[in-house]
Amino acid sequence: MKKLSEKEILQKLEKLENWEYKNEVLHAKFKLKDFKEAFAVMTQIAIEAEALNHHPDWKNVFNEVEISLSTHDANGITQKDFDLAKAIDKIIDNK
Repeated sequence: MKKLSEKEILQKLEKLENWEYKNEVLHAKFKLKDFKEAFAVMTQIAIEAEALNHHPDWKNVFNEVEISLSTHDANGITQKDFDLAKAIDKIIDNK
């Protein structure tokens, strides 16, 4: 998959609610109700990531989930990252 230019990334980023372009990755931080909800959201994201064959770098501390997306094979951001970010936003919006 083709690595996107910074201009392309910034244009696509305008259509996402929760994401920023930081340190050459798409990054988001979500605060959930509690650990149980955070873990449930992470499970839903894991299922979606597996379906898309694209996996996030993430961490969880209690009710917070931090996610970074990039396409390691392309050494940067690709459409795959935006597809997963949109899917994650949908999961978060439906929690």
